[in-house]
Amino acid sequence: MRSVMAEMVYSIQDEICQRLSEIEQVDYREDEWVREEGGGGRSRVFSDGTVFEKAGVNVSVVQGTLSPQAAKSMGGGHELGDADLDFFATGLSLVLHPKNPMAPTVHANYRYFERGDGTKPGSWWFGGGADLTPSYLFEEDAIHFHQVHKEVCDRHPVADHSKFKQWCDDYFFIPHRGERRGLGGIFFDNINQAEQKECFDFVKDCAASFLDSYLPILEKRIGMDYTPEQKTWQQIRRGRYVEFNLVYDRGTTFGLTTNGRIESILMSLPLTSRWEYCHDPEPDSPESELMHVLKNPRDWV
Repeated sequence: MRSVMAEMVYSIQDEICQRLSEIEQVDYREDEWVREEGGGGRSRVFSDGTVFEKAGVNVSVVQGTLSPQAAKSMGGGHELGDADLDFFATGLSLVLHPKNPMAPTVHANYRYFERGDGTKPGSWWFGGGADLTPSYLFEEDAIHFHQVHKEVCDRHPVADHSKFKQWCDDYFFIPHRGERRGLGGIFFDNINQAEQKECFDFVKDCAASFLDSYLPILEKRIGMDYTPEQKTWQQIRRGRYVEFNLVYDRGTTFGLTTNGRIESILMSLPLTSRWEYCHDPEPDSPESELMHVLKNPRDWV
């Protein structure tokens, strides 16, 4: 499974980056990196182009020995305790931040973990998901994004769309703001309740469906007109994105506590963001409409 999963995430990275290159009409910067403790990865980043302020698609295939702190942030395998701290992890992680505030940011991550030799109960699991983070609410976009992921989940007995949607809303919650980072999607972890191949097939289907879930939305929004005030609002929302990723995101914590490549870990952060003192959107404005659904998640399908 280690080699099968690694082959899959590299292949999906190639497919996604090819499509993004066609949209952006420029090539990405690629960095292949090696981790001193074991393994490495390949990072590809578009920066300050015509469509994306910043877009990154990363693959990592790493191994080594966990600290107890890193084991806690890794997830899964809770019954292993502090035993079997040797680990293997591979995954695909992407974040796309468009320039146009009418086009949403999107994040996706699909990963596989092992502790020890991967043979003990609870010693391997899959995780991942995808979520949409707009600055302005277009209901048809939210419906499309969630519908694609529901259809993927419906194809696999190991998946539960309703559960994964709720998990996403709960995970991407910013407690100190009382709001979600975005409109959600699906999020799951510790997936090992079926045969390994069945779990893998679900994760592979999710990753392969990313372009179908997002590109129709992007293509619809990137040419829309916008005002400087709408751009400012996008920057404020990106500030919230930064707050979540640096304070609460478990993947960021795991990377930082396992001596991961810093540039790849922080690739998810936007190129620019903004914090305004005591900023509140005007009542009954498009901005306040977005805030309402961030505080009160909806079922989109």
